[in-house]
Amino acid sequence: MSSRSDILAAVRAHRPQPPRAAPDVPLFDTESPMALTAKFAESLKQMGGKMLDESSGLMEGLAKKREDGAIMCSLVPEFTGNRVLAPDTPPADLADIDTAILRGAFAVAETGSICLTEQELLVNAIGYLPQHLVILLDPADIVQNLHHAYRRPEFHKVHYAVLQTGPSATADIEGVLIHGAQGVRSLSVLLHPRQKSEHS
Repeated sequence: MSSRSDILAAVRAHRPQPPRAAPDVPLFDTESPMALTAKFAESLKQMGGKMLDESSGLMEGLAKKREDGAIMCSLVPEFTGNRVLAPDTPPADLADIDTAILRGAFAVAETGSICLTEQELLVNAIGYLPQHLVILLDPADIVQNLHHAYRRPEFHKVHYAVLQTGPSATADIEGVLIHGAQGVRSLSVLLHPRQKSEHS
């Protein structure tokens, strides 16, 4: 028997019996449910993202960009893109996409983060390679903080889930902030309730 096997056998033999349950962690709620949208918008702005609503004219602006020849990939029924994405699309084929339009699984008010899973992304790289990312978000899908977020089913039912917070950003030692250095140059969130067919 190897030293590795001896060590692992000793660890297994000395595990607490019976197994102990994980501690109960409080949710640390500080905001009322009615304030979540405003808190999320504030946090998103601090992280370089843009919060929009139906009156912003975003969809019309995207349609104009598409007519002008911009390559757009949409994974939501509310907008038709001109680049089709399939589960077997090679990530390298996404490098020339100007804008991707996705649906967020949920958002975190405390951090301004949006959860994207393999179900929303179809190809994981679509969340990072386009120049611009537009995410549709149902206000009902905003949770208060990360304690609520990690209780969501997305972290237990899918193979890939990421909390994306604002566009890509980097800063040098002189404090010059640059967006888009390693990923999307802009991230816009449009408050838009889910269509009934989108609910699982």
